[in-house]
Amino acid sequence: MLLAIDAGNTNLVFALVDEQRTIRARWRIATDPRRTADQYAVWLHQLLELENFTRADVDAVIIATVVPRALHNLEVLSEKYFHATPLVAGSANAPYGIALDVDEPGSVGADRALNAIAAHERHAGDLIVIDFGTATTFDVVDFNGAYKGGIIAPGINLSLDALVAAAAKLPRIAIAAPTGNSVIGRTTEAQMLTGIYWGYVAMIEGLVSRLKAEIGRPVTVIATGGLATLFDRNTSAFDAIEPDLTIQGLALLALKVGT
Repeated sequence: MLLAIDAGNTNLVFALVDEQRTIRARWRIATDPRRTADQYAVWLHQLLELENFTRADVDAVIIATVVPRALHNLEVLSEKYFHATPLVAGSANAPYGIALDVDEPGSVGADRALNAIAAHERHAGDLIVIDFGTATTFDVVDFNGAYKGGIIAPGINLSLDALVAAAAKLPRIAIAAPTGNSVIGRTTEAQMLTGIYWGYVAMIEGLVSRLKAEIGRPVTVIATGGLATLFDRNTSAFDAIEPDLTIQGLALLALKVGT
């Protein structure tokens, strides 16, 4: 099986993917570039056993990272504990195989390119992919599968952290969908939740509307990332929710380069 590793700014996701590209298990850990290969191995060994797998079940590894300092220890993990030379998404041993039709192709994050690969494989026509992560990204993929560019906005948790850090009297709140339809908050917490949540819904709908107008053709909007379902209940902006789009992109890329 394939061990797919998606190293983001906030979390690392490890997923075990079988030959049919079915995700058999997934685990998440906070991103820390100082974490060693040995520490990863101890953690993964225990989790594999809990899911009735062993390290011997892994015969290939593919890594995507937007945190360059995390890559070395993940490569050591692959070589030392899984006896596999890892594929690194976007590198010479695992090129994306899609057109990055932007002014600076080398600056496109691995997660965004992989989302484009997986979204194009699963949906026809022009696409907008919205990924709710540390940043909220809007990516445009044309009907040929080319990545055309997009938008980067602060992630909702990042926005909330900045608000709380800058305003001494504002409390820390959890992100949730407000109850009821009123946008007039009666407490400080309710006003913050309304501003963050409905403000984000307005941003999503506004940016999707502008992107669709600029593309000028029918577009399918795909949402991914942990918070996608939280917003889906209160907006009609999304046509599909794909929670594992980046991992699916890794699995597709590994298949293309012949693991």
